[in-house]
Amino acid sequence: MTASRPPAPFSTALRTATHDQHTEAENAPFMSHLLGGRLGVAAYRRYTEQLWYVYRALEDVPASLAADPVAGPFLRPELLRTPELERDLTHLSGPAWRTGLTPLPATAAYAARIAACARDWPAGYVAHHYTRYLGDLSGGQAIRGTAEKTWGFARKGDGVRFYVFEQIANPAAFKRAYRALLDALPLNDLEKHRVLDECRHAFTLNTAVFHALHHEFPLTA
Repeated sequence: MTASRPPAPFSTALRTATHDQHTEAENAPFMSHLLGGRLGVAAYRRYTEQLWYVYRALEDVPASLAADPVAGPFLRPELLRTPELERDLTHLSGPAWRTGLTPLPATAAYAARIAACARDWPAGYVAHHYTRYLGDLSGGQAIRGTAEKTWGFARKGDGVRFYVFEQIANPAAFKRAYRALLDALPLNDLEKHRVLDECRHAFTLNTAVFHALHHEFPLTA
């Protein structure tokens, strides 16, 4: 009799379950054009503004979440991006960058979902935390490189601070430790399936922001 295979680590299941949504997000027209250097700095600035709303929702969380056995271990100060986004936006738009700033409806929906999970469902919050921060430490670096090359930002300087994790000396080791936390989540199988679904939903919400930005910045050339 053939022995059954052990279940895949949860971090592997997450990556596999979201592969299609991840690919769809990467290939969204706005992101493809941005990474290809075919959009102006105004599009990059608008994208950065939307990220600010998303990361405020991720990082302005109830104090009780830090003590939560599911979400608490993921709340690492070295990941915090809101201050870096504010630094980038000051560089991009000046000190009054908040004046008249509004989220796109898709962004508002995304941020609202994150905030709801942070308030009511710690495991769902982890799903959003995972899709954002591991992406920033991986594919997000391609955006930084494009921004530096296309719009002349100093390497790892103002304008691209969001993508620079100064307190993480070894991103590969950090990501391994992060995946180990995912694998050790104290969740039953039903809850893990719910988290998988929420990860897919997170990618869908993120892609909706890309589509909205594409409507604002269609490629005309």
